[in-house]
Amino acid sequence: IDFDLILESIKDLNSLVGEGISQIEHTPRGARLRRPEPLPLTLYQNGIVMGSGAFRPYQHPATQQCLRDIMDGYFPSELQPRYPDGV
Repeated sequence: IDFDLILESIKDLNSLVGEGISQIEHTPRGARLRRPEPLPLTLYQNGIVMGSGAFRPYQHPATQQCLRDIMDGYFPSELQPRYPDGV
């Protein structure tokens, strides 16, 4: 696992969605500025934890696909249904 590549790819993805930049959220009474909620990714020697999910070992195919997506410069495909605009 190339942790440096994963971290660099995550930084690039964060900049794509405007990390630290507030977005306009429309409300019934108008609009307000809102910062997007981050999705924590914790990297361990033998696996990952994404958000409040379960521990996922690196050997698991879904974990390998998730990290491959990140290292290829894409948001993990498993997150697309929940975060269609990125996270």
